[in-house]
Amino acid sequence: MGPMKLVISGPVGAGKTTFVQTLSETEVVATEAEASEDIGKKYTTVAFDFGTINLDGQELLLYGTPGQDRFDFMWDVLCEGALGLTLLVAGDKPEDFSQARNILEFITSRNPVPFVVGVTRQDLPKVWTPEDVASYFDLPPEQVCGLNATDNGSSREVLIRLLELQLADQPQAAGA
Repeated sequence: MGPMKLVISGPVGAGKTTFVQTLSETEVVATEAEASEDIGKKYTTVAFDFGTINLDGQELLLYGTPGQDRFDFMWDVLCEGALGLTLLVAGDKPEDFSQARNILEFITSRNPVPFVVGVTRQDLPKVWTPEDVASYFDLPPEQVCGLNATDNGSSREVLIRLLELQLADQPQAAGA
């Protein structure tokens, strides 16, 4: 099997760039620019972040999307041919959950791929739990994971969960 393309998306400030940087075993290609509007941080992704990781012998290509709606055309471009999606939401920013839901619906309506929701900032106090976020998004609990995007181990667990869901979606081989 060749490399698998996975997309990481979510609202501004959810941890997409950090997630890709934490996991990538190669230098990350980032397209950050100074924000032209007040988005709560100085720099923002304007095209994509790209990194690679080898997980149990499988090469994964990680594409992080921009979080602003005005770059939604990149969501379609980056999701073409993707085998899975990780939607990140900041657990301490429930005001961004409706935008996250819009991003998820936008992407999955055009590219029906297995996905997981990663709830970042689980290392901070007073954040939404994965169970609470699963309830908000009306998803089964196994489809939502908590993580700290700066921690390689918890970030890898999210990818493993996504790959498990992706494999579960595969048609079984004849005679299996």
